[in-house]
Amino acid sequence: MDFNMKKLASDAGIFFTRAVQFTEEKFGQAEKTELDAHFENLLARADSTKNWTERILRQTEVLLQPNPSARVEEFLYEKLDRKVPSRVTNGELLAQYMAEAASELGPTTPYGKTLLMVSEAEKRLGAAERDFIHTASISFLTPLRNFLEGDWKTISKERRLLQNRRLDLDACKARLKKAKAAEAKASLWNDEVDKAEQELRVAQTEFDRQAEVTRLLLEGISSTHVNHLRCLHEFVKSQTTYYAQCYRHMLDLQKQLGRFPGTFVGTTEPASPPLSSTSPTTAAATMPVVPTVASLAPPGEAALCLEEVAPSASGTRKARVLYDYEAADSSELALLADELITVYSLPGMDPDWLIGERGNKKGKVPVTYLELLS
Repeated sequence: MDFNMKKLASDAGIFFTRAVQFTEEKFGQAEKTELDAHFENLLARADSTKNWTERILRQTEVLLQPNPSARVEEFLYEKLDRKVPSRVTNGELLAQYMAEAASELGPTTPYGKTLLMVSEAEKRLGAAERDFIHTASISFLTPLRNFLEGDWKTISKERRLLQNRRLDLDACKARLKKAKAAEAKASLWNDEVDKAEQELRVAQTEFDRQAEVTRLLLEGISSTHVNHLRCLHEFVKSQTTYYAQCYRHMLDLQKQLGRFPGTFVGTTEPASPPLSSTSPTTAAATMPVVPTVASLAPPGEAALCLEEVAPSASGTRKARVLYDYEAADSSELALLADELITVYSLPGMDPDWLIGERGNKKGKVPVTYLELLS
């Protein structure tokens, strides 16, 4: 019990001495040991790394989960060391609503069929989003959190120890200065000077040792940057994969809708019969018809007679293929990424498509798969 009381009294005395030293430094009444410029630069670099890591981490969390309530829930589960329950993505929820709507409104109607098509695409988009969130969390968010909750806490602890050692050192310097000033007045203070010098040597040794430990940790920030750089590459890779998947899913959906006339042309009877005064031309102009190459072909014939297709008067252009493309039928031209082909358009052709030629082969190609060259 006596030992514990003495230790508590000693700790209280050290704390009081440090508080006095710190206060006097703030008011300019005491000298302060300054760290060298290199050490100060290491401290500033470490603080910047910590601050920007926190901001990047928080904003990435917002990107992956825009719902604040959901983020709070995930944070609480993480702190309680419990598994976060699986959550339906917005795309998957939209797909569910569309499928239920199609079931109720009639899955065989043009609108119902289209709802089912879009529902399947939204379901795939939702699954791709789920994979992206999972991958980004593991490869990017987790390393950033590990730095803030691991390495940075260690650095902060050693910096606090260094601050205490510096305060002790400066307090010893102040005591030695006072002892020497008193010695000048009377020779009775020699023992006090010796004691102050001994305390100063011990404080200087402890400060130097702690400064070296802290410096090594601060220099390790360079390794942290290398690790975060690697994680950043992984994050960009997962994001690229995600958006490429979304792009392919939407292109496939667009192709499906383009082959489904009911999606664009109403097949139901009008709510009221047209007025007898309405001319055939006016009535035709009100029908939402999308012009395509297929509409130019006579009924019963192929949508695109490749042998009869020739470049338009506007001429041809070269194009570089961005992605592989598999032809859906004989009217389309299969593409390989990075190859060069000749392209041109035809009057009345869907603006999302061009005629592509490679050697003696020709067919329709999607514009979104091409980079047109001047």
